[in-house]
Amino acid sequence: MTKQFLCFLLLLSIPFLCESRFVVEKNSLSVTSPDSIKGAHDCAIGNFGIPQYGGSMAGTVVYPKENQKSCKEFSDFSISFKSQPGALPTFLLVDRGDCFFALKVWNAQKAGASAVLVADNVDEPLITMDTPEEDAASAKYIENITIPSALVTKGFGEKLKKAIGGGDMVNLNLDWREAVPHPDARVEYELWTNSNDECGVKCDMLMEFVKDFKGAAQILEKGGYTQFRPHYITWYCPHAFTLSRQCKSQCINKGRYCAPDPEQDFSSGYDGKDVVVENLRQLCVFKVANETGKPWVWWDYVTDFQIRCPMKEKKYNKECADSVIKSLGIDSRKLDKCMGDPNADSDNPVLKEEQDAQVGKGSRGDVTILPTLVVNNRQYRGKLEKGAVLKALCSGFEETTEPAICLSTEVESNECLDNNGGCWQDKSANITACKDTFRGRVCECPRVDGVQFKGDGYSHCEPSGPGRCTINNGGCWHEERDGHAFSACVDKDSVKCECPPGFKGDGFKKCEDINECKEKKACQCPECSCKNTWGSYDCSCSGDLLYMRDHDTCISKTGSQVRSAWAAVWLIMLSLGLAAGGAYLVYKYRLRQYMDSEIRAIMAQYMPLDSQPEVPNHVNDERA
Repeated sequence: MTKQFLCFLLLLSIPFLCESRFVVEKNSLSVTSPDSIKGAHDCAIGNFGIPQYGGSMAGTVVYPKENQKSCKEFSDFSISFKSQPGALPTFLLVDRGDCFFALKVWNAQKAGASAVLVADNVDEPLITMDTPEEDAASAKYIENITIPSALVTKGFGEKLKKAIGGGDMVNLNLDWREAVPHPDARVEYELWTNSNDECGVKCDMLMEFVKDFKGAAQILEKGGYTQFRPHYITWYCPHAFTLSRQCKSQCINKGRYCAPDPEQDFSSGYDGKDVVVENLRQLCVFKVANETGKPWVWWDYVTDFQIRCPMKEKKYNKECADSVIKSLGIDSRKLDKCMGDPNADSDNPVLKEEQDAQVGKGSRGDVTILPTLVVNNRQYRGKLEKGAVLKALCSGFEETTEPAICLSTEVESNECLDNNGGCWQDKSANITACKDTFRGRVCECPRVDGVQFKGDGYSHCEPSGPGRCTINNGGCWHEERDGHAFSACVDKDSVKCECPPGFKGDGFKKCEDINECKEKKACQCPECSCKNTWGSYDCSCSGDLLYMRDHDTCISKTGSQVRSAWAAVWLIMLSLGLAAGGAYLVYKYRLRQYMDSEIRAIMAQYMPLDSQPEVPNHVNDERA
């Protein structure tokens, strides 16, 4: 980097730095033992690693006897901080100085520490521990840091060291649950980014994050769960230098909006003004897409532009950008109108709004670092990685209002893998009340196959309502023997577990077979012979007698057969009588009809009526 370029960057930054207000993002640290230092303390979240947003972590603080600044690998000293099974995680306390913050945390992570506390070496307000300037050596370990870290004040660090040196076990909790406000069911977040893809490791990390997070971001935006807005940092050139070669190559609108040279060389490659113009184009893509009700199209444009128009291939230009815009169906006329004239000696409304937004408001400090993520007006600290950022967004929802994506495996805490998280479990049915969430595990009785379990979730859960007997027999006793299955589960809300007939017990853990013969509950007639079976009994009678179970008595088989025969005879006779009676009635009816017709014929011969035709005489017909 040339001296000329460094001087120009300093000139660009002086006006902004003079007015800057930095806010350190903090989380709560509470000491639970010993009593001498028990209480809550502030600590500053490191801007690398993966803070457990929305959750908390308990551990034991350890201060190493050697390598106390953690600038060397602990394996060189044969030291390990890996927790033993059943023990609390190790929080390593190290001193500030001699090496980068990120290197201290990386060495501690490799030695098995679960979190790192860096004790300040000067009395001053807390600061944010940031990553070092990008180089090949630091890039290898920064992207692999996965444990959280925090800076504590010098005074509090001394108290921790004194307690540990005195033989006390120092236990504390790191709490990130209030690191991000969560007032309602919608999260508002913004990403301060840059279209420059030649600025080193941070730019590569940013580009990779945008590609990876695109799907989750679009799901959240389309579902109305989040409100996203992209931002781009610009500076202005001091008025005295607006006509200089540096300002002309790095700025648009006569020095009002500037960006550093991508290659850090004024004489070759792309200029800073090329970056400003593309940043403006991406802002206008979001604005135009948002006006059509599809703000998520910004993610498509940015990822496609990264892939199709990289600086390395000399495609970082308007022609390539226009081809991406056309493929996504974005209105180019509205886009051009939004961008305005970059050569005009006047303010650009879009970029002017961006410069105003850089100044912190409320609990959010000024934006000076790229990239910067702000969630619910609170700056995110930690690794810019899909799972970590998604966890931070999910912690911004009011509890119980989180969308389904917040319960995906990418943000689960995996606490249920260890001793089932201390929750209720039915191993035989493979049912558990433990549920991993981004806020940690919760013990909540589950719903299985439409059947809701009820209980405290910790020591007791039982199926409830219709269909409960289909889930592990409703938690009641059941047994199968000799091809016969018996269950104490009654599928009614009023009755839980009741031993079936032939059994006695509590219905839950035990139902014993009742010996009806021994207890004289059945087969008690003088001629009866009783034999007990599982869940029932067999009763037989001596000689030709037949056992009647309903009356618990024996009757003669012969008498029974005689009575059956007489019953059959009477039935036959009754049937014949009914048939004869029916035939007789039919005969009488037909005979009467015939006689009536004969009488009318005879009377018609001797007393004919004028209006009545002659009635046929059957008697004459017979004589003829």
